[in-house]
Amino acid sequence: MKKIILGVLFTCALLSYLPAQTLGGFLKKAESKVLGKDVKLSKEEIGEGLKEALNEGVGKAVSFLSAENGYYESPYKILLPKEAQQVIAKVKNVPGFGDVEEKMNKLVNRAAEDAATKAKPIFVQAIKQMSFKDAMNILMGEKNAATQYLDKTTRKNLFSAFMPVIQTSLDKVKAREYWRTVVQAHNKLPFVKDVTPELDAYVTTNALNGMFQLVEKKELDIRGNQASRTTDLLTKVFAQQD
Repeated sequence: MKKIILGVLFTCALLSYLPAQTLGGFLKKAESKVLGKDVKLSKEEIGEGLKEALNEGVGKAVSFLSAENGYYESPYKILLPKEAQQVIAKVKNVPGFGDVEEKMNKLVNRAAEDAATKAKPIFVQAIKQMSFKDAMNILMGEKNAATQYLDKTTRKNLFSAFMPVIQTSLDKVKAREYWRTVVQAHNKLPFVKDVTPELDAYVTTNALNGMFQLVEKKELDIRGNQASRTTDLLTKVFAQQD
């Protein structure tokens, strides 16, 4: 008993003489131990932690892409398809169509930014339905396992939800109307074959591709950067795969 009391007194005395910085480091190590791999997490904690991480990644991706220039001035910018570029190459010398490529690029990206706001509820629903098995596969799987899960479980629904919104958004910024005038000008040129390239499905697919790329980037950040684990639960869960 005397040894225990003496040990406690010695430890307290030692800590009292430690510089604040050293003491902080000591406590940080203790906290890391508590929140690290030694902690046995319940199924509920693992599931909630993964859902929290996914919600955070999705929320940041949607907020970023739905802002003005979220697509247009980012690595996820949607470029026009090859067929559209061929049309533009033919009409760019027609009076009034000199800046058609840049104008169309801006319009389709504005439409994607407008439609991006519709993505979050679909992602959230898929996250809610995630099973414990799904959570464990994500936690111990590839570095982009969460993004793969969301792509597999949401892309079809996202495409169905995005397509009419993209169409409405394209019309909102007058992209389809303007594109029709471009195509009409092209089809009036001599020695060209008439074309009717539609942009709706193309813009929808590439808007989703950009969104999943950004979600993956957020996932990799949470997995690899401890500073991005903004809650105790995220710290505990992802400590399991560090």
